[in-house]
Amino acid sequence: MEYFKEREAEINGSLLAVLSGENLLFLGPPGTAKTLLAKNICQAIEGGQFFNYLLTSFSTPEEIFGPLSLKALEEDEFRRKIDGCLPTAHLALLDEIFKASSAILNSLLTILNEHKYHNGREIVDVPLLSVFGASNELPEEDESLEALYDRFLFRYRLAYIQDDENFKSLLFRTPGDFEPALQISVLEIEKLRASAEAVPVDPDVELIITELRRALQLREIEISDRRWKKVVQVLKVAACSSGCPTVDRTMALLLQHMLWNLPEEREAIRKAVFELVVSGGISTEKLRLDAGDLKAAISVALINELPVGAVCDSCGEEFSLRQEVEAHHNTHPNHSYKLKREGDSRIYPYDNLIREIDSLQESSGKTASLSPTQKTVFENEYEDLAGRVKGVKKRFGEERELLRKLMEANIWLSTLDRNEALLLHDTRSEELSEIEDLMKDIRSVLGLQTRTAGLTEAKTEVKAEFKAKVPVQDSNNGSAGFMKGLGSRFKLR
Repeated sequence: MEYFKEREAEINGSLLAVLSGENLLFLGPPGTAKTLLAKNICQAIEGGQFFNYLLTSFSTPEEIFGPLSLKALEEDEFRRKIDGCLPTAHLALLDEIFKASSAILNSLLTILNEHKYHNGREIVDVPLLSVFGASNELPEEDESLEALYDRFLFRYRLAYIQDDENFKSLLFRTPGDFEPALQISVLEIEKLRASAEAVPVDPDVELIITELRRALQLREIEISDRRWKKVVQVLKVAACSSGCPTVDRTMALLLQHMLWNLPEEREAIRKAVFELVVSGGISTEKLRLDAGDLKAAISVALINELPVGAVCDSCGEEFSLRQEVEAHHNTHPNHSYKLKREGDSRIYPYDNLIREIDSLQESSGKTASLSPTQKTVFENEYEDLAGRVKGVKKRFGEERELLRKLMEANIWLSTLDRNEALLLHDTRSEELSEIEDLMKDIRSVLGLQTRTAGLTEAKTEVKAEFKAKVPVQDSNNGSAGFMKGLGSRFKLR
């Protein structure tokens, strides 16, 4: 973006955090524009009050919540003058937040949790839309600090500018003071949140979240039920502010910024999220493994003894069993072979070798075969797997353009996320072609007829149920249209 370089995802996340009423944490070294970013985003809030403070282990409550009221003390009351301090702010940045003392921490947790501040006998409603926390490092093992850390739903790891052109632009072509293209009032934000409550969640998203939770548990990454609940509410706000009729699966790409606890978990979570979003919760890797397992099981069930020995012409390895040749071919697909029979010096590519072996077995009366029971079992397994592959193939063939349209409608995705999702989709399509090759091998071994209408034919028409997910973009349609304008015109560096 023009004002803030290499901060597109952070800008999107900051705006969405403000709209959804959640807190955001910037983790990274000093000098990465954390304060400037938070302060400028506050300018997009009409009449918004911004509070910024650098915490140290010696910071006192007076610095954050306001000085004691001398007039109140004269009346034997303990009350602070909170004007201009955190309890009256709409947006706050607390730098080095994990250095807060215990005296500050208790009141801070109440403000973050309940948006309330106990000012003497009075309970004050805090107008905070969002608190931005910033830190150079994660908190040490301390229950109080871990509780504070858990209150920040959005988490971003910031780094210094990487691209040379962006770096030169920052140094030598910096624009003037920032001015937001649009502003939104607190009342409009409240209306947006209320409207978001009624936005339905697509079944795809329910499946993605369920599968993602299971995948994270296998990695021993535990996410509290409270955070999962908050995540869904954020996705509803994201859909509503984008003008989308439902929470579609492209919204789930935002989960990558809300689920990691440690920086080293970020990449694994990002990869898992993208895999599930692109495939709609279906793992192409599992399909490939299932097809490979079925092929291996059939090979084991067949008569495996070769009618004559074989030797790899490329590396000299010798074989007496068919499955040994298959295993070698899987590891070295470009190797060629010879048969160990007198006077035969021909070199066979793998496919020609298998045909020659089948011919020799047939002529010797030792044709590799399955029993009727085995054949029935394997055919049923093949039919089930073929149906799954067909469904995924059809869906992948139909949905690339749909996925692109859904991502265009989703104003909260970065350019990097959009490009990566489409690239992953194309990669998964290529993997499906490899799975189809495995299915052809299985079909050939089982002696089944070719099903041209099943595995190899890709459909091009888009299902009506998917079409319904693509929203009509109307930048003049109420709060949703307003936020689409805000998202597209909020020019930050």
